[in-house]
Amino acid sequence: MRSHYLLRILALILGSAFAVSARAVTTVGSPPAAGPWTLAHDASPAFTPNGDTVVFTRGRGADRHLYVAHRHGTAWSTPAPAPFSHRWMDIEPAMAPDGSYLVFVSNRPALGGGSALDGQWGGKAWPGRGGNLWRVDRVGAGWGTPTRLPATVNADSSTFSPAVANDGSVYFMRADPASGAFRLYRSRFVQGHYTAAQPLALGGGKAHSDYDPAVAPDGSFLVFSSDRAPSSPNGDDLFIAFATPAGWSTPRDLGVAGDEARLSPDHRTLYFSGGGQRIHRVALAPWLLHRPIH
Repeated sequence: MRSHYLLRILALILGSAFAVSARAVTTVGSPPAAGPWTLAHDASPAFTPNGDTVVFTRGRGADRHLYVAHRHGTAWSTPAPAPFSHRWMDIEPAMAPDGSYLVFVSNRPALGGGSALDGQWGGKAWPGRGGNLWRVDRVGAGWGTPTRLPATVNADSSTFSPAVANDGSVYFMRADPASGAFRLYRSRFVQGHYTAAQPLALGGGKAHSDYDPAVAPDGSFLVFSSDRAPSSPNGDDLFIAFATPAGWSTPRDLGVAGDEARLSPDHRTLYFSGGGQRIHRVALAPWLLHRPIH
């Protein structure tokens, strides 16, 4: 029994020491001078598994659309608008881990002929800035026709920022109707159907918002943005949490301010929107090598 407690104390000490050392080596890469996403307000790069195709958001406000670029050797093609993204606000793409389809956010109406969705969060109405999750399959070298995910996912018009796991489960954020704050949810994909979305138990209380999940394909870890402590004043830091037998571990602050995080094809580099509204990157290796002791 005594040895059991000593091991727990040692784990706590090592965990605290790691948190300090990991933050010390969290180095943010500069925005690229060349490549597919060099403009301010480019965001959310979603890669195919081989890293040779990327879909990302370009634009500002309601005038945002999805763009696609392809890598040939060491050079990227000039980004071109995705063929299914031109009339509506389409943002926050997330690639399925096998690259067979893309989930994205759009303010397009559920039925043709309607008007753009309105959003409601933070105690304010956002005309034309709402969102639902849509899926579009890759068909050969192109794309199919987008289809809206069911009401078990799209329960309201303020559903944003998807991430997709190996089993088809989709993670996303949704505005809480009472507080206006955002919460993270997961809808499992079971026997070809999306189950009713459940909130993720990440602690921190209801006074904060959690945003923009990026999930490992096997569901072993989750990176997200939050204004919870110890985030930057009036800003959001990136946090990481690990799946354990008891649920999600206590989120750890990466010590980096940013949002709209996406994982690299090898899941060891994080791309995110940071200073100057540009895409930055940071290595996750220091954190992934020191997962919580169960």
